[in-house]
Order: sequence, then C-alpha cells, then structure tokens
Amino acid sequence: MEFIAQELDQYCCNHSAVENDLLKRINRETHLEVLQPRMLSGHFQGRVLSMLSKMIQPKRILEIGTYTGYSALCLAEGLRKDGKLVTIDVNEELEMRVRGYFDASSYAEQIEYIISPALEVIPTLNETWDVVFIDADKLNYIEYYELVLPLVSAGGYIILDNVLWSGKVVNPEENDKDTVLLRKLNTTIHADERVEEVLLPIRDGLMIARKK
Repeated sequence: MEFIAQELDQYCCNHSAVENDLLKRINRETHLEVLQPRMLSGHFQGRVLSMLSKMIQPKRILEIGTYTGYSALCLAEGLRKDGKLVTIDVNEELEMRVRGYFDASSYAEQIEYIISPALEVIPTLNETWDVVFIDADKLNYIEYYELVLPLVSAGGYIILDNVLWSGKVVNPEENDKDTVLLRKLNTTIHADERVEEVLLPIRDGLMIARKK
C-alpha cells in the first residue's frame, strides 16, 4: 500500500538530503541481489532516521533487525564521537555482506554486529540505550518493546517500523497474526503512561515513543 501518491513520494525524496555513495550501493545491491528488498528502509526513511539520530545525538543505539545494514548506517550518522551502535539479527546468510558494508563505512569501529536471537542477547549487553530501533519479526514486537523500555534512558527513544502494516491495521477484515499483533502494539504504546508517542505515516509507519 502506498500512503501518498508516487509523485509526492518522489518529490519528498528529491527534496531530501541525498544518500551517500555507500548507502546508494547498499540500496542498489539489496534490490538486485537480496530477497525481500522491500524490507530496506530506503532513501526517504533513511534520511528520517538519520535526522532523528542527529537531533538526539545518542551515545548508545540498539537496533533489532539489521537486514542489509542500511538503517544502522543511517542511525550511526548521529552518533557522538564516543558513541556505539549495536545491531542484532538472526540471518547468517547476510552476515558477510553486511560486515563488508559496515567495514566500508566511516563507522566501522563504532558498530557491533551480532548474529543471534535478540531476546537472548539484549539482557546480556548491560547497556543503557538512548535510541532503540525495532525492525524485526513482528510477532515479537511487544516482547522487544517491553524488554528494552526499562533499558532506555529517561528522555530516550524507541522507534518501531512497519506499524501500519501496509494499511492493514485499519482494515477490520484483515486479521492475520501480524496485523492483530501490530494493532495490539500500537494500542499498548498509546496507553503506556511511561512514554509519550507519535505515530508517523512515513513509508509503512514509524511509531516513536519517548520515555518519560
């Protein structure tokens, strides 16, 4: 589902900062060589993530769901000089590709890339996070949210992708497991007095929750 007309989407992209050469390469190669390229954040959403990160200036970023590394590199643009980004994924088949992209970036020394189930890894990291970006398996979204919220600093942010799920969340006839869970997630966050939230209709929906 396209949330705005393609012409308007392209206009937004044309009037947003351009991708750097590495991000262009990741974008191109993901679409040519990797399954499910729609999972890539892409130019416009990537610039949104970069801008948010630069506004927040985080020291610690956690990403759940690396895919081909595009969103991690966008978020890394706002890291402090002494900052660190940890990104977790379970897809071993993409590991060498993604490590190559990270090594080619100027953030190679600041990124820790872990291949393992996030629900098992996160409790072992012993970190407080300024930004958490969740873009992984939807069935565990609520578990991820509840797991990381106590680990987020006061005034820190949790950003969750795909919360509109191609518009299915507002269609009462759509009741597959992912859609039902994402409706519950959005309701849960909206009712959670520990955060203040805004749901942005950017691409497939970005929920931004700020911890009070």
